[in-house]
Amino acid sequence: MPRTSFLLRTDPKVLEALRQWADDDFRSLNAQIEFLLRQTLVKSGRLKDLKQPPDEQEQGETD
Repeated sequence: MPRTSFLLRTDPKVLEALRQWADDDFRSLNAQIEFLLRQTLVKSGRLKDLKQPPDEQEQGETD
């Protein structure tokens, strides 16, 4: 699937918390943000057709 880039402005404290969380989960910051966005979209019913990558499916099953 092709990727699209965009600028994200956020509070420095939020960014640092996301960086730490990404490190804890052994992900890049970008992958962590995409994971969280995808997870939230699926849970809210706004994203149904997009398959989750295998590592995210496994984590979703344990939540």
